[in-house]
Amino acid sequence: MKRHSEEEIGTKLRHAQQLMARGQTQAEACKELGVSVMTYHRWRKLYRAKHDHDPVGIETNVLVGGSASQSDIADEKGINDVRAENERLRRIVMDLLLEKAKAEEHMTGAFHGKSFGRI
Repeated sequence: MKRHSEEEIGTKLRHAQQLMARGQTQAEACKELGVSVMTYHRWRKLYRAKHDHDPVGIETNVLVGGSASQSDIADEKGINDVRAENERLRRIVMDLLLEKAKAEEHMTGAFHGKSFGRI
């Protein structure tokens, strides 16, 4: 198993962000860096825990030499809004699936003579 220094990890994370900003997929960027997608995600998680920020978020722009612009901040807010909406919709779908399952269970019981009295 390869071991990378923290500097190498930070450099590779920033390079991956640059590649993805140019339109490469995450898998393509990881292949170019010579690491698996799982390693990339593990590195991001470790980096975030040690440095109190995500190397692939707004802070990456600062590390690479740019600055977090208003559009970057607006994009981050938009992403958070979409995530919140996605979570809300997931809850709605889950509630509907539970109601459907209960109705199907009730109907199955009704057809087997459980709900109707026998003559």
